[in-house]
Amino acid sequence: MEIWDNPACSKCAGARSSLDEARVPYRLRAYLVEPPSAAELTEVLRRLDARAWDICRTGEPAAVALGLAGWGRDDADEPRWIAAMVAHPELIQRPILLLDDGGALVGRTPESLAEAVRRAARDGG
Repeated sequence: MEIWDNPACSKCAGARSSLDEARVPYRLRAYLVEPPSAAELTEVLRRLDARAWDICRTGEPAAVALGLAGWGRDDADEPRWIAAMVAHPELIQRPILLLDDGGALVGRTPESLAEAVRRAARDGG
């Protein structure tokens, strides 16, 4: 499992703690230092079964500066959202858990973390 991690984020810390307690191995990706490419982010969205605006932190200062609140939310607009998150990775919701089974979860809730642990155990790691 890979965690898109922000060390300063309490939700990321909670995800790391939950996985550590369950002895689930994971790799950390400091996505603010090593931002995803547009292709990577597109693949993560596919794995999440989500749209770009579903995982965009629209309250961040960069989002306000870009005027994201006024951006469209249809197929034609999605590349613009992805480009904004690539250029400003702090806009990406966190933590994102890329599961070894090919799926992905946003690990912000106890339920999503429990699901990640369950799926990791099922897949043997």
